[in-house]
Amino acid sequence: MIQELFSLEGVSKSFERDSNAIMALAPIDLSVEREEFVALVGPSGCGKSTILNMVAGLLRPSAGRLHYDGRPVNDLNLRVGYMTQRDTLLPWRTVADNIGSPLELSAHRTSKSERGDKIDRMIELVGLKGFEKHYPGELSGGMRRRVALARMLVYDPETLLMDEPFGALDAQLKLVMHDEIQRIVGIGRKTVLFVTHDLAEAIALADRVVVFSGRPGRVKTVRTVDLPRPRDVFRIRFAPRFTELHEELWDHLQDEVNRA
Repeated sequence: MIQELFSLEGVSKSFERDSNAIMALAPIDLSVEREEFVALVGPSGCGKSTILNMVAGLLRPSAGRLHYDGRPVNDLNLRVGYMTQRDTLLPWRTVADNIGSPLELSAHRTSKSERGDKIDRMIELVGLKGFEKHYPGELSGGMRRRVALARMLVYDPETLLMDEPFGALDAQLKLVMHDEIQRIVGIGRKTVLFVTHDLAEAIALADRVVVFSGRPGRVKTVRTVDLPRPRDVFRIRFAPRFTELHEELWDHLQDEVNRA
């Protein structure tokens, strides 16, 4: 039975600048099911990150309705975790302390012993055993991304909002992180809304890919990625069906990228 977790119905967003309204996102309809991985792809400035911010409760829609688990999102959505383009790690705190920082906030506060157990589990989960006492400046880019991922997961949000989380990594590290996020999402049975400019990344990871037009962002097409799971992210790009999906989606995306 299909279970919708959150939905946007006729949602648009505009911003005031110098007494003028700038439309970032045209009215869109989009729903995401529980445990579904949905990737949003489109040119810069088309409103992809704005959608994440609205689902997180950081922004309000200018028009339309946004519901999470049947209720309107009118405040911070504490049932989601958010991983941004920058890792925003605190340089004066160790790996363990950075991971545990959300558990110090009132919404997720736990006892010291429980906090320690959760941090240990996250360190094990993302493969950082032995680096607990290291500082961010002592870590590689890939390891910093793992810390940011663990920090998002430590309070067990049911939905992960991910905004170009691996965009700054080189091609090899990006594949490693793709494999990691696929494994972790499967273990935790998470719902994911994932923003990327990389069409191949979207197809490799997602159950559905949503292609947006340029600003103001509109949904141009939505495609189900009918590639079996679990996926070998290191080799899936050589599959004929992957190539077909990439060509089909690129046909929708190419004009928008050229105009951007």
